[in-house]
Amino acid sequence: MSDLPRFNLPARVLHWSMAALILVMLLIGVAMVASLADYHVLVAVHRPLGLLILLLAVVRLANRWRHPPPTLPADLPAWQQRAAHASHVALYGLMLAMPLLGWAMLSAARDPVTLAGPFVLPPILPHSPLAYAWLRALHGVLAYALFCLVLAHLGAALLHALIRRDGVFASMAPWRRRRSATGLQADA
Repeated sequence: MSDLPRFNLPARVLHWSMAALILVMLLIGVAMVASLADYHVLVAVHRPLGLLILLLAVVRLANRWRHPPPTLPADLPAWQQRAAHASHVALYGLMLAMPLLGWAMLSAARDPVTLAGPFVLPPILPHSPLAYAWLRALHGVLAYALFCLVLAHLGAALLHALIRRDGVFASMAPWRRRRSATGLQADA
C-alpha cells in the first residue's frame, strides 16, 4: 500500500479549525443582525474571532506557500481545475478581507477593537461616518459572498468524496486513507 498525496498536518488542522471558526462567524453575524438583545455579547465574540481568523489565514497562506497542495487529478476537466483555483483564491481573499474590513469599519466608527481585557487594536482608518456606512454594507455583502463560496466548496468536496472518489477529499480529510489493490480504504 502507498500513501495518497495529502496536505500536510498543519494545513489540515488549519483547514478544519478555520472551517469551524468561519461557520461560527457567519452564524454570529446572522444573529447580530437578528437580535438587538444579544448584540453586544455577540459583537464581543465576533471581533476577536475575526482577528483570530485573520491571523490563522496568514499562517495558512505561509504554510501553503512552503508546502504546496497535492495536484488535482489529471482527469479533472480544465474548467473544474480553474474553478477550484479561483474559488481558493476567493476564499483566501475573503478570509483576509473580512476581518480587515471589520477592523476598518470599526475604526471609521471610532469604536475600539478590544481583543481581551486591556488589549485594544489601534485604528486603521480615521473617524468617518461615511466610510463606516460604506464599509458596513461591503462587510455584509462580502459575508454573503463568503457564505456562497463556503457552500460551493462544500458541494465540490462532496462531489469528490461521494461521486468522483478521486482522493481530493481524502487529501484534506482529518483521517488517513490508503490506496490498496482494491481501491481506497480507511486505516483502522
